[in-house]
Amino acid sequence: MATIRAFRGLRFSPEAGKLSQVVAPPYDVISPDGRELLANQSPNNIVHLTLPRGEDDDRSKFVKYARSSAQLAEWRRNGVLRLEEKPSLYRYTQTFHLPGTPAPLTRTKLMVLLKVEPYENGVVLPHEQTFPKHKEDRLRILEATRSHLECIYGLFEDPSRSIHDLISDAPVSESNEITTEDGVLNRLEVIDDPEVLAAIIEAIADRKVWIADGHHRYETAVTFREQQGEKDGIIPEDFMMMALSSMSDPGLVILPTHRIVDKMPVSEGELDNVMQRMFNVRKVPNGTLWQELETANRPDTRAFGIALPSGMGLFCILDRPQDVLKWMEGVESERWKLLDVTILHKIIFERLLGLSGLEFFRYTRDADEAIQSVRSGNDAAFLMNPPSVEDMRVIALGKEKMPQKSTYYYPKLLSGLVVWSLSDFE
Repeated sequence: MATIRAFRGLRFSPEAGKLSQVVAPPYDVISPDGRELLANQSPNNIVHLTLPRGEDDDRSKFVKYARSSAQLAEWRRNGVLRLEEKPSLYRYTQTFHLPGTPAPLTRTKLMVLLKVEPYENGVVLPHEQTFPKHKEDRLRILEATRSHLECIYGLFEDPSRSIHDLISDAPVSESNEITTEDGVLNRLEVIDDPEVLAAIIEAIADRKVWIADGHHRYETAVTFREQQGEKDGIIPEDFMMMALSSMSDPGLVILPTHRIVDKMPVSEGELDNVMQRMFNVRKVPNGTLWQELETANRPDTRAFGIALPSGMGLFCILDRPQDVLKWMEGVESERWKLLDVTILHKIIFERLLGLSGLEFFRYTRDADEAIQSVRSGNDAAFLMNPPSVEDMRVIALGKEKMPQKSTYYYPKLLSGLVVWSLSDFE
């Protein structure tokens, strides 16, 4: 099954400056303004590599990728990035709070090298759709730097939680931590004892890996490997950097991704009538929609909140979710068809409102931001509950894919804690 290895990572040295000044969120959640703020924090911030900036006098759009490669080489020469002395695995924990949950949660990950496999091999399993335009940029930066600058996130089955405990109890040789502005305590610990490494690697070796976050980067790594053609033995391009968690980790959390619609095809009053064709509907203040949704988050119901400009939203509930199956065509599984996100797109948007495609709405992970959007000129915001880890596991095993941005594993992994260069492959 999964082939994983320890590796010699590159980590920022004390000469790089404070760790808080050189790390960043993943590239795909950073806005242009956010990128500039991070870049201005330090000339050594990781965004100089992950999101290199094009200049007005660049001869082509590809010059920025060469700039990232040159910056990486300079950081190595100047000791800003230092190579680990021994092959290691990295335990990465994030301790955080969720709104309304007084006790903190801790999610544990193990940063490894994972051998990339085409999906058809059944070793690494996707659960979300991807789009080609998002992968070209990552392929260009991988080709230029020959380095994996950020971790993607994966999950493995661990019903007894034995592997989770093995990773959590492993002795470490070094530890660093940082609390980010969102209050998340990020701790990176180096595991380099050869016997411990061997035990962990053996324990995970018979597992499949589900991609939780980073589908575009994984598929980019597969393409990068395929460019090398057939080779004898193992080569550096066979591997990429991934952080792995047990599906039984008590800190594993999926948050929903809500949809904001700029222009609705019906008025508020008409929307109430439209939704009543399939849902039990009642009016509630926008501010209580999220609380109503959390209360109704049960396997035998599907519920949605619609925030509206008047301040009075609609709470819409399906007491018999199976009733929607007769309105859905296609060969997809019943589980796929009964996902909240599928019902939102196929039943509410397409069937009831006549809206299709991906251009009429935008995403937000913040329910408050969704509600605020209708006070700022948008016609509606659709709030929903997240899928479960079991939904993701079963749908991926069935070789199906959820719509884009169906899952949001919280919190996001920090970039800049560890970098891996293919030149350091052993």
